[in-house]
Amino acid sequence: MAGLEKNTPSPTEIKLHKKSRLLEIAFSDGKTFSFPFEFLRVYSPSAEVRGHGPGQEVLQTGKKDVDIENIEPVGRYALQIVFSDGHDTGIYSWDLFHDYGLNQEKLWQDYLKRLAEARASREP
Repeated sequence: MAGLEKNTPSPTEIKLHKKSRLLEIAFSDGKTFSFPFEFLRVYSPSAEVRGHGPGQEVLQTGKKDVDIENIEPVGRYALQIVFSDGHDTGIYSWDLFHDYGLNQEKLWQDYLKRLAEARASREP
């Protein structure tokens, strides 16, 4: 996996809010993003979720109540997140978190649309 893009802001603070199920990341460019655990789980950068190429993505369902059990730093460029459903293969780079933050609303709406089209549910 590639390291950081040269211009990617780096995190200045990372907070895990277990009760509200949010991972909050403040970046050096002054932006702060709050990611619902469910969002991070359904948009995991793992091959298991993303597939091995365009059009091979696997729709994640029933992840509404997923928790984050552990977060491990990966070098100085990423986090590995361990979810309560056992998923732990996604490496979330600072680039990815920043991109997700900027595009979170569109990504979430895309996810809800794909769920509806598949007649699937966020409920476990």
